[in-house]
Amino acid sequence: MAIWAQTVISFGELKRSTSREVLALPRIQCPYHPDAVLLEDYRAGDMICPECGLVVGDRVIDVCAEWRMFSNDTAFKDPSRVGDAQNPLLNGGDLTTLISKGTGAASIDEFGNSKYQNRQNMSHSDRVMLNAFKEISTMADRINLPRNIIDRANKLFKQVYEQKSLKGRANDAIASACLCIACRQDGVPRTFKEICAVSRISKKEIGRCFKLIIQALETSVDLITTGDFMSRFCSNLGLPKQVQMAATYIARKAVKLDLLPGRSPISVAAAAIYMASQASAEKKTQKEIGYIAGVADVTIRQSYRLIYPRAAELFPPDFKFDTPVDELPRL
Repeated sequence: MAIWAQTVISFGELKRSTSREVLALPRIQCPYHPDAVLLEDYRAGDMICPECGLVVGDRVIDVCAEWRMFSNDTAFKDPSRVGDAQNPLLNGGDLTTLISKGTGAASIDEFGNSKYQNRQNMSHSDRVMLNAFKEISTMADRINLPRNIIDRANKLFKQVYEQKSLKGRANDAIASACLCIACRQDGVPRTFKEICAVSRISKKEIGRCFKLIIQALETSVDLITTGDFMSRFCSNLGLPKQVQMAATYIARKAVKLDLLPGRSPISVAAAAIYMASQASAEKKTQKEIGYIAGVADVTIRQSYRLIYPRAAELFPPDFKFDTPVDELPRL
């Protein structure tokens, strides 16, 4: 009973004391030199008193990097001890271990062959998908596409490859088409010419694979419109916001009035940009617009001739003309 009463009294005193002062956490210190700043020996994992050399604590964890880089290090040295992040799209998760080439005498047998060799334990399907993923990532980096589009294109390629619906087609062509579909689905469409410019596949083959993948996966993509390319084309041409808004208005009004039947949205956008720029102070030539939009000069001229007769109806009401409508080039 005496011990229990003493415990209750001690707990009550502790409860009253915490309301006035904060309890300090226990601190490791030397019993003979409590004010001394302890030294940490990361190699041995000890905490040592600098006054008397007493080992106060052991098993200290070093949270620093386990390697250092120097300016004279060779480029092929990799101080990292871990591999790449796990890829859930691969069957083995890409958790493989590679043994580096030995340089000492202990790594070579009497016949001059390496004693330790890597086993080719990666399956053929994983190897094909890994090469396709690298190709998609390379193409996306060339046209500055974000990571979420790369991941979507990788998933599309995996679905197509596992279904074996495009057997006989080149994997690079399938990867290019998957990237084009991923751009459409994420609302940042790219033309076949733009994808063709960063890949080794022709525009015709990318278009064929594009249609086959849509049919095989039973998916759909939104139809591209002039507004999907207008802001990007005008930005690359260095046109101001007023000209961009005018070109967008002209393209939408021309489509609404059915002035360009059968023309692609890219051709309509290029013709609208040419008309809006010619009416403003920031004039651009057909060659400059065609280079950015990926459209031939002849295509821009033909589309422009179709909308020129009704140019007065196509401009927005608040547009400030630098060149009047009646003075626009007739071509």
